[in-house]
Amino acid sequence: MATTTPQVLVVDDEPMVREVVARYLQRDGVRVHELDDGAAALAWLEGNRPDLVVLDIMLPGVDGLAILRSIRASGDVPVVLLTARTDEVDRVVGLELGADDYVVKPFSPRELAARVRNMLRRASTSPVQPGSGVLDFGTLRIDPAAREATVGGVPVTLTPKEFDLLHVLARSPRQVFSRSQLLELVWESSADFQDPATVTVHVGRLRQKIEPDPDRPRWIVTAWGVGYRFEP
Repeated sequence: MATTTPQVLVVDDEPMVREVVARYLQRDGVRVHELDDGAAALAWLEGNRPDLVVLDIMLPGVDGLAILRSIRASGDVPVVLLTARTDEVDRVVGLELGADDYVVKPFSPRELAARVRNMLRRASTSPVQPGSGVLDFGTLRIDPAAREATVGGVPVTLTPKEFDLLHVLARSPRQVFSRSQLLELVWESSADFQDPATVTVHVGRLRQKIEPDPDRPRWIVTAWGVGYRFEP
């Protein structure tokens, strides 16, 4: 059976960064489209839907965060942010706007390629038949094969990482997961490469989307000083 070659959009104004990222991704059989400014990226995205976007925050003209807002307003394409900034605020803002992951410059191209590969694999793999393995918690229903969550029968728009995080928590009700454990299970990373605040921000975004009252969560509960658990 024929498979579709994944396409990744790389947006960065540094030619060397684009070249290195493209080279590593192409080794994995990924088609790469390169752009060097924000306006061109917005125009290209109007007529194209890549499987993933690698996006620099600092771009001439339209910055990466504005592009991220536009991407999230129209869909759930996975986004990995690139940033040369060391300020945690920039990373948190990007995550709050809907980024799935981030990499701080200077970065390991091999590490970035591995993260992209894992995200593409998760997004394209359905390990079970549609309708089987569904997690049903009354008003909240999670279908791993369709990668879909519904609340009260209404589909919830989740990014790939938001869905993965929800699924990991919900398939083990009442089990407490630390943020380090969730980094390993959802991002296939560790605190050595990824700020645990990534998990905190994604939990906050999930609560905004699935909880009747995000300030008093019903499903995703904080285990103070430890991590998070899912209450069935």
